Amino acid sequence: MTATSKHNTEPAMPNAAVQVILNRLATRAMGLTGADIERIVRQARLKARREKRSIRYNDLEDGIRMDRPQVPYDLRWRFAIHESGHAVVHHALRLGPIHGLNIDSPSGGGYSQLGFTASGSDTLGYREDMLAMLMAGRAAEQIVVGSVSAGSGGTDDSDLARATKLALAMERSLGLGAIQPLLYRDDKDPTAVLDGNPDLAARIHTRLEKAFARAGETLTENRDGLDALVKALFDAQALDGVAVKRLLKHSDRAGGS
Repeated sequence: MTATSKHNTEPAMPNAAVQVILNRLATRAMGLTGADIERIVRQARLKARREKRSIRYNDLEDGIRMDRPQVPYDLRWRFAIHESGHAVVHHALRLGPIHGLNIDSPSGGGYSQLGFTASGSDTLGYREDMLAMLMAGRAAEQIVVGSVSAGSGGTDDSDLARATKLALAMERSLGLGAIQPLLYRDDKDPTAVLDGNPDLAARIHTRLEKAFARAGETLTENRDGLDALVKALFDAQALDGVAVKRLLKHSDRAGGS
């Protein structure tokens, strides 16, 4: 991304090169608000104006990072494994486009921006695919590191929370349950429902166990792609969808799938 001023004019970049930089910056900025982006651009312009030059990529990237300390090596590696696990299973199960992966997000953790293609057939199989994808970060940690972290849970929007809510909906409101599938229940407090119904909680946990196992099987089948993506994401800290797709497709061809 370049800008010109009366003090210094840099040659314009080809459109393709500009798009690559914009994609990279957009991926780095995943999780920020519109107001955050506006402030970062304004500060980058002021800095460039003071130094009598055009805006540079580093000006914007530094603003996006907001002076956060670098993520420790071991934690950065685990973030890369976790987010790569989600992406590999998402790709393998053909759930939709991957827009970007980031392991240096403002929240201090990893971030996957994944799209879902409406297949026109919202079936049990489709929902089970989504469950496997949600469990794939944890499964990747187990496969590569040999242990799991608490990163899959802890908040209402965590992988485990989302997977639990989805599995509960499959049992209680989507007509995909094993018992009385024709009944619709609107469970506004999943925790209270599960704590008050041990049999239901056991069925939900069984669904999650199966999803975790399936995620692990899918990752093992696509281990070359997982390893390649982990390394690339660890090195770059953020990959846009084009880069992720290119890498996974290359692994698909190499594996003959």
